[in-house]
Amino acid sequence: MFFSTGLFIFLYLPGFLLLYHALPFRFRSLCILIASWIFYAWWRVDYLALLVATTSVTWLLGRWIASELGMRKNRARSVLAAGVSFNLGILAYFKYTNFGLDSLNALLSTLGANMIPALNVILPIGISFYVFKATSYLIDVYRWDVPAAESYLELAAYIALFPQLIAGPIDRYRNLAPQFRQMAHTLGYFSAGALRFMSGFCKKVLIADTIAPLADSIFALDRPTFVDAWLGAGAYTMQLYFDFSGYTDMAIGLGLMMGFRFMENFREPYLATSITDFWKRWHISLSSWFRDYLYIPLGGNRQGPRRTYVNLMAVMVLCGLWHGPAWTFVVWGAWHGILLAFERHRSAARQKQAVPQPVAIVGTMLLVMIGWVVFRASSLPGAVRMYAGMLGLHGFGISSELRWRFDTLAALILGFAFVVVYLGPWVSRRVKDRYQRWQRVTAGARLVVLPLFLISILKILADSSQAFLYARF
Repeated sequence: MFFSTGLFIFLYLPGFLLLYHALPFRFRSLCILIASWIFYAWWRVDYLALLVATTSVTWLLGRWIASELGMRKNRARSVLAAGVSFNLGILAYFKYTNFGLDSLNALLSTLGANMIPALNVILPIGISFYVFKATSYLIDVYRWDVPAAESYLELAAYIALFPQLIAGPIDRYRNLAPQFRQMAHTLGYFSAGALRFMSGFCKKVLIADTIAPLADSIFALDRPTFVDAWLGAGAYTMQLYFDFSGYTDMAIGLGLMMGFRFMENFREPYLATSITDFWKRWHISLSSWFRDYLYIPLGGNRQGPRRTYVNLMAVMVLCGLWHGPAWTFVVWGAWHGILLAFERHRSAARQKQAVPQPVAIVGTMLLVMIGWVVFRASSLPGAVRMYAGMLGLHGFGISSELRWRFDTLAALILGFAFVVVYLGPWVSRRVKDRYQRWQRVTAGARLVVLPLFLISILKILADSSQAFLYARF
């Protein structure tokens, strides 16, 4: 079940909210847990057992770690290692078994050896997100950052929390645990949450899903031209942002309607002035997770420049692998690792020169788009074809193959998306300086969102909606 479906909008969400707010406060965590398990089981009941098993083992080991910390720190460390290995082992099996066997069989085929039969392991939806939540909880308990959850119900509701279950944000237990005990149920929160949810729904359905066919058709071309390739790169760049940020807006909106405040996951990432700045703005919950639980434990930048560059590269390659079991994601992660290391080197050597902000934004955006090409491509040869097109090696004008199926509406929405991303923040800041006018603009925006939301619903009922891109990761 996804947020952008008629089933969720017309049945699941209103039923849940009515029951949730009708129940006494002490039963609301249980309501969240049961509703979240039903939400997950709607996809596959058998994989709900995996979620429950992960949660149960995490809760037991968290209690064990807490009991050993005072007197036997080494034993607590061993229990932590077992818990992290268990969680990441589950993730590795379901996410990387097929990739590992395919890579090994490719090598065996080259050597003329017998290949290993494929297992065809099905990837459980959202596993990357709930495993990271469970893992961070164990580490935080070991670090004394949070007390171990006494209530299984509270931890299970945190891990399975349905607004975050499919694609984040990866909120930490220390941020949400206090909110389970004292939820902020106000009409203002509910109203703000409904508006945020509807805005995200419109971003996903009206912008991302409309642009998607244009990006898909271009990435499927055998010989994209210069215009084709750059149009495709721009289309996917905007599709991914509006799809994922739309999901995040819906998740945060659902949280507000339930009385929770989730962390923000985006902060105008395409206005970043460097790759370092980009990762402070894009998928903030994931980048901060890798920083706190991998980069800093590896030594961060405390062990000299060379070790810092190695750490950056290792973290970004693993970040790429987290997104998917494919060499395209490894290359994408390595690309960002190289750029981050280069920026760190320039900063350490004080070689960074002042660059006008618009130039820095455009330069950063080009580097990000180049990375998105291999991120989106179905294979490395497919990415190479796109890069060849971006260099003009297949010609410059729009190809005849694309011309006959060119979607004018998708192109117009793509142009609108660029305007929203680059002019929207500037306009809002200018208007915000004048408080009274900003109030009128905000009120007007609310009036616009409702009819757009209704149009979005009609659209999904007419031709359905595509699954969230990050649900695949």
